[in-house]
Amino acid sequence: MENHRPDAAFLRMDAVVDGDNPRVRRIAEQLTRDDPVATAERCFTFVRDKILHSVDFARAEMPVSASAVLDAGSALCLAKSHLLVALWRACGLPSGFCYQRLRSDDPDRYVTHGLAAVWLPESGWYRCDARGNTKPGIECVFTPGTESLAYIPTHEGEQDDLDVWARPWPQVVAGLEGMASLSQYLAQPIDAAPPKADHLRVRARAA
Repeated sequence: MENHRPDAAFLRMDAVVDGDNPRVRRIAEQLTRDDPVATAERCFTFVRDKILHSVDFARAEMPVSASAVLDAGSALCLAKSHLLVALWRACGLPSGFCYQRLRSDDPDRYVTHGLAAVWLPESGWYRCDARGNTKPGIECVFTPGTESLAYIPTHEGEQDDLDVWARPWPQVVAGLEGMASLSQYLAQPIDAAPPKADHLRVRARAA
């Protein structure tokens, strides 16, 4: 059990994690319950099910910030995590970003997959995957204590980063901001590297 509440950075808002945006805050208020676990699950389910995965639904929009994701109603996994963390933080739940490096359909190319983690008082950090269960073979659920992730890195060159980052990786944000459409992303997926310094992170335990 992890009893020490995380650093305040895991509640901080910014231009990407804009949980202080009125539209995002309104959704957070609707999802909040007295029980933090119930609140966390409701936020997770909302992002997983209500925000379409860009690739699965061939949605051209490439939103980056949490509010832009909410407005578009669709996003890549990386930006869906921005909305999920923004909602959690708007509900007062410390949360952050997690990443995996996965091999794409092209065996010579890798992509960065975005996850999120929430800190729960009784169990500490819990990683979960809100990419959406609309791709065959994926069934991610919210089960604190047992991870339910869309992908398990197993191939050479793949990596599961167990760190929880207070801010999204700069290369992820820059990559998304540089994408004009889904077709551009599909032609050159984001394969980001973690920042080397000045980014607060904590270690999560894979469950």
